[in-house]
This record gives sequence, C-alpha cells and structure tokens, in this order.
Amino acid sequence: MRAYNPPMTRSIDYDALVKLLSPLGYAEDAAEYHGTLCGALCVHKPADIDLLRLIDSGERPPATADAATRAGLAELRDAVLESLQDEDLGFEPLLPEDDAALVVRVRALVSWCDGFLYGLSTRPGLDLSRGSEELREIIHDLTQLTQATVGEEDDPNVEETAYAELVEYVRVGAQLVFMELHPRPTLDPTDSQTLH
Repeated sequence: MRAYNPPMTRSIDYDALVKLLSPLGYAEDAAEYHGTLCGALCVHKPADIDLLRLIDSGERPPATADAATRAGLAELRDAVLESLQDEDLGFEPLLPEDDAALVVRVRALVSWCDGFLYGLSTRPGLDLSRGSEELREIIHDLTQLTQATVGEEDDPNVEETAYAELVEYVRVGAQLVFMELHPRPTLDPTDSQTLH
C-alpha cells in the first residue's frame, strides 16, 4: 500500500523572483510583477495569462525567454494561484525580507499594490464599482497605499509596526478580492448522490 503524500505547496521567495525576472530585462521591482500576477489571477483563468506580457514596459516582452524561465514563471503562477485559493488565508505578497531597509520594503509594497491594481485592469470591462462594499473599500485602500512613503523624522519602531499592519492588510485584502471575484461554484443538485 502506498503512503498518501499531500500535495507540496510550491513557493518562491522575493530574491528568487528577482533572479528569474532579471534576464528578461524587467526593470521594475519584482514585487510589482508579483502584484500584477496576483491581480491578473483575480480576473482571468490561469491559462489565459501571458506571463511574459505582464512584463510589458511599453514594448513587446522579450521573445528570448528560455524554457527554464518560462517554466519558472509558470511555477510562480501556479504557486500564487494555490496560495490565493488557500482557505486558511495563507497568501503572502512577495516582498523583501525584514532585514532590508524599511524604505526599500515600503517601496516594494507600493510597487506590489501598483501591480495588483494593474493586474485587475487587464480584464476589459471589469466594473469593480459593482462589487461588494468590502471589495470597493479594499481597492480604494490599495490605491491609497500606492502613495505610501517613510518620513525621515518618523519613529522607526512606529514605522515598523505600521508597515507590518499594512502588509497584513494587503495580504488579507488581496485574498478577499480574489475570493469575491472567483466565488466557489455552487453544487448542481442533480449531481448529488442520495441513498434511497
């Protein structure tokens, strides 16, 4: 008898994403690409997302992405989708580690929010104003977060706490947006198996 092995949760960290994107000439923060991918997954089927097109910087994406890079991007997409579908709210935005300077982490969070909003906008005709009040509030707050900065005069301990709270808000908010825009299908009553 074979032992049951639960599916492994795929993961990629921020530094690995930087390395994956760098040969493609991606000049933005890697957090922005992750945010864009997350937003796109909220409004598209995974197979419909052109992972290289998300790198678009006003020009055509590089046609020189090798098989390993394409496979890495596909693995990232699958890992992001898996984490967004996690019922235990285990999703995490990819951001620099806590040992990076706070200014760097805040800029990455701003970039992530920019990317997420852009990813949502890749679905033509999407009218977020028709979403729930909670969804509209999250989108409004993420838009406001794109203006976040760290003041030179601010208390570092207070800023660290505020940053951690913002990351937590973004983490939960993005997953709630995903869940609203991708509701679980209702079961077809004709498919139920009833004992007679």
